[in-house]
Amino acid sequence: MFQSYSSTFFYFHQTNETFHLCECTMARCVKDNIIEIIPFECPPLQNITCENGKKPVLVYDKYGCCKYYACDCFCEGWGDPHYNTFDGLYYSYQGNCTYILMEEIMPQYHLKIYIDSVYCDPVERVSCPRSIIVSYNKLVITLTNHNLLGGADLEAFVNNVKLRLPYFRKGVRVISSSLDLMLSIQQLGVNITFGATGFGINLPFQHFGDNTQGHCGTCNNNKADDCMIPGGILVDNCAVMADYWAASGVNSEICTPPTALPTAVGIRKSTSKPCQAHQDCNLLKSKLFEACHSHIPPKNFFLACQYDSCHMRNPALVCTSLQTYARACSQLGICIHWRNYTNLCKIECPADKVFNPCGPAEPPTCADIPEQNTITVSTEGCFCPKGTLLFNKNTDVCVKKCGCLDASRTPREFNEVFEYNCEECICNKDSKSVTCKPKKCSDVNPEICTEPGFVLVNVTNPSDPCCSKQVCNCDGSMCPPMNKKCPVGRDPVPKVPYGKCCPEIKCEPKKVCVHLNMEYMPGTNIPVTDCQECICTKDVDPETQLFKVKCGSVQCNEKCDPGYEYIKNNLNDCCGKCVQTHCTVNINGVNHTLKEGKTLPSTNQGCDRITCTKVNGQFIINKYTVQCPPFNISNCKPVSVDQIKGCQLQTIRSYIKHRDCQSEKKMDLTFCSGDCTSSSRYIQAGMSSCTCCQATQASNRTVNLGCVNGNIVTHTYIHVEKCACSRANCHREDVGQTLT
Repeated sequence: MFQSYSSTFFYFHQTNETFHLCECTMARCVKDNIIEIIPFECPPLQNITCENGKKPVLVYDKYGCCKYYACDCFCEGWGDPHYNTFDGLYYSYQGNCTYILMEEIMPQYHLKIYIDSVYCDPVERVSCPRSIIVSYNKLVITLTNHNLLGGADLEAFVNNVKLRLPYFRKGVRVISSSLDLMLSIQQLGVNITFGATGFGINLPFQHFGDNTQGHCGTCNNNKADDCMIPGGILVDNCAVMADYWAASGVNSEICTPPTALPTAVGIRKSTSKPCQAHQDCNLLKSKLFEACHSHIPPKNFFLACQYDSCHMRNPALVCTSLQTYARACSQLGICIHWRNYTNLCKIECPADKVFNPCGPAEPPTCADIPEQNTITVSTEGCFCPKGTLLFNKNTDVCVKKCGCLDASRTPREFNEVFEYNCEECICNKDSKSVTCKPKKCSDVNPEICTEPGFVLVNVTNPSDPCCSKQVCNCDGSMCPPMNKKCPVGRDPVPKVPYGKCCPEIKCEPKKVCVHLNMEYMPGTNIPVTDCQECICTKDVDPETQLFKVKCGSVQCNEKCDPGYEYIKNNLNDCCGKCVQTHCTVNINGVNHTLKEGKTLPSTNQGCDRITCTKVNGQFIINKYTVQCPPFNISNCKPVSVDQIKGCQLQTIRSYIKHRDCQSEKKMDLTFCSGDCTSSSRYIQAGMSSCTCCQATQASNRTVNLGCVNGNIVTHTYIHVEKCACSRANCHREDVGQTLT
């Protein structure tokens, strides 16, 4: 036996066992930790056929020593929607949620791709892909189409923030290529396309082979295991499988996958006679696409085209199957000009662009940096004509020669001199930008301004639009001050006489009421006389043109809270007020009222006591509770003890009142209350000593009180913080004996 090890694990090999040692070196265990180094031989290359129609690629084995042929992962979806898995298995699925298109079985690169599908037809229960969500390297990018039934309206977002394209961050690049959005992770060789017609996902087998699951299946060139639900369970129908890949916690949606395993029945196939496919669907099987037929059979794309033409109200949706098939062919180097053979699928380009079915995803521009990586896949769209190129990726302007763009987006060659907006401009080669300076104009005698408010200003000279002249112009800020004041309820309205510059003041009525030289807005209460309520209305007084004041008698509210009574002591007051006459206490959700000096019966009679007292005009609830020491039966003796009633800090919640003022809300008021263990003994004639429950620490606090007359006053009250039984002199002058 021989023991080998890696950085983490030890491995034991049996005698005559052959194993990989390191760096493309094989070894054989002889015996007793003796090994024999043997030559490392790679097996001969074997040609394979890719089930998804792609060309096989050479990849290294897990040791990085030998090459072999494998098939890159390509998954696409189109129409409403139809899928081709990584291994080329075709199925249709009408979902209405966010699902996992692809995720790694064993996370290695932490790449996840989701699809957000929604029902998109007002009659048929068919769905369309609304967005593709890519999660990679702690970055979540959403490619969205806002228009599902017409021309694409595509945008990219990161955390609900719209991206300005092109975008590059953390190894992820996003561009807009005419008809599609493209996302590339160049370090991994990942390319994702999303547009109005659907999506396409390209993953290299080298990084993701045998390690994918979801709607796109397992990338291993084997269609048989593509319909796999979470947990590695295979089902017969991929449309059944798709239900089980609902995403959790993505896109703010709550999608619940089925809880039970699918039955063997699966989805029942329709027995109705298929409808007639749109005539444009037949192009897929015609000579137009013949060059691609031997590489990618058009059967599944024709079935999808037929389905869409039968189930979607928008006939142009058949174009998605043709465009998806043409895109798959173009990735094999087979470029097909197919749109001119249809009536529904033609694309009109702007006057300065031409249509190219196999153009570069990132067309060359004057601003390209040679060492910058670009997305090299082909796509169809509107491109600059031959012999021209884009000025940069943001302007979308085609130029014959690289230079500058002026303010009107007109191309200018380097060192070209031109006139724009009455300026003499030049395209500067060093800065690659346009610099301008004002055009020189001849001198013109200015006008003479004599009227108030008129000042000299520069205006365009009608005889020379690029030059200016000085004329008299009205400037309101130069007018003399307007000192005229208007009475209360009227606004000064300036009006300028014809031919003048400065205004004259005219007093016009406001939309207010006026009382005692005060303005009030409509709906505002007005203090007019006692015991009357007056309000400003919207009725116009024909004489003053101001709003009228309407008055009525004050309606007193005589309803008071429990523990309070409505009392009118002053006959001169319009209304009385609620005065507290009882204590109120809430026990177990039930309100109780107590008269002064009364005690509320307690369920724990003898230990608990609730009484009502009145201190300085305030009704206070006193609750006494006996605090018992821990019970130890060994310390018990059959004796009776008196109830202990300690001096404690008590709190009530009540309004603070002072004369005719009261706090806006109930306050926590503290005071000392409780029994002190005390006695009186004879000291001298007429004198005794005792202890009382009183404050040992207190502070002054202030509070704002609202008064009946509307004033707000500041009131200082005492806030007790600590209480204790303190010694006090208790005596009566007329009694010279002990007080008890």
